[in-house]
Amino acid sequence: MLWFFLVALFAALAAGVPVAFALMLCSVALMVSMNMLDSQIVAQNLINGANNFALMAIPFFILAGELMNRGGMSKRIVQFAMTLVGHVRGGLGYVVIIASVLFAGLSGSAVADTAALGAILIPMMVERGYDKKVPTAIVSSAGIIAPIIPPSIPMILFGVVSGVSITQLFMGGIVPGLLIAIGLMLVWTYMSRRETAELPPRKSVKEILIATKEAGWALLMPVIIIGGLRGGVFTPTEAGVIAVFYALFVGMFVYRNIGPRQLYDALIRSAKTTSVVMFVASAAIVSAWMITVANVPQEMTELLNPLIDSPLLLLLFINLLLLAVGMVMDLTPTILILTPVLMPIVKAAGIDPVYFGIIMVINLCIGLITPPVGTVLYVGCGISRISIGELVKGLWPFLLVEIAILLLLVFFPQIVTVPLEWLT
Repeated sequence: MLWFFLVALFAALAAGVPVAFALMLCSVALMVSMNMLDSQIVAQNLINGANNFALMAIPFFILAGELMNRGGMSKRIVQFAMTLVGHVRGGLGYVVIIASVLFAGLSGSAVADTAALGAILIPMMVERGYDKKVPTAIVSSAGIIAPIIPPSIPMILFGVVSGVSITQLFMGGIVPGLLIAIGLMLVWTYMSRRETAELPPRKSVKEILIATKEAGWALLMPVIIIGGLRGGVFTPTEAGVIAVFYALFVGMFVYRNIGPRQLYDALIRSAKTTSVVMFVASAAIVSAWMITVANVPQEMTELLNPLIDSPLLLLLFINLLLLAVGMVMDLTPTILILTPVLMPIVKAAGIDPVYFGIIMVINLCIGLITPPVGTVLYVGCGISRISIGELVKGLWPFLLVEIAILLLLVFFPQIVTVPLEWLT
């Protein structure tokens, strides 16, 4: 049944069938093969897939991200980062990475971060004399930090499907996200060592304080979200609601960039994005139900049984599998399809489910910048108007360091688990 499901799924995707419909078609095909076709089962699981309290966090964080972008928070974060490191050699590259880390605490979406920051910073770096592929590469590679540092939409999805604490997943993503940012900075330091462009003057203390004050409302939001989650003040779903009201208040009454038109546009874009994510999530729940009924997890466990006694080898194999799948499938459906298949194996091997969820999300985030189906790559190319081939030429040093950090977390899980114990 495992191979039947996978062949049917990839055949449907290769034929150009949208992901949600491909998942439902594969589920129906499994039902037919097992002589249990029932339209009520499909409809019931499709409705139950969306009827989940934890999933309500997704539309709220998506809307919060839209409001923050339209409310001027992203521009103020960039300006804040510019005052700190804009005067050093390669300063704009560091601005991209720092702004990505700060903005990651606001949106939780790699595509949103890449689009928001790329529209501002890619033209600035091109004006400074960089080839288009270089700023596009660094913006794209830094953009995947967003789904790792909380709040994170992929971690919400993983938590819903696996039953793992979403709050623990959020807390566990902080250190890996910062490690990736440090790794990207090291690569950029090496790449920019020969930069000859004229550098802007160092900002004065007064200018830094002014920029900090301007960005203060934006910088405060991640503190509120993370502090509230760690202190048990609110759940991840309630955090999404708070994020929306905070972004709306700041955008309308503090920065005064959000009016009726901007609010309407943000609601429409958020509704469209949410509908896609929720439809895929609902379709994946149908597939997850059928996968369970068809004993696919048991088949997978038997297939990987020789590796269960060696958690490290099992993790390495799973990561290779995820990297391969991430090259041809987007992050959201991959999490929703593979999590119910892999979790029984992970638990049988004694691997911490929270740690595994973080590793899985990081791995699939890297897939967002690997061709041929790297969603973030297409966003970057759309902003800078270059081809995927050109972008990949500038991207590979950043991609390699992100894979190296992933392997570091696999070989040394205490990097994630020890800080997680303190944070939670």
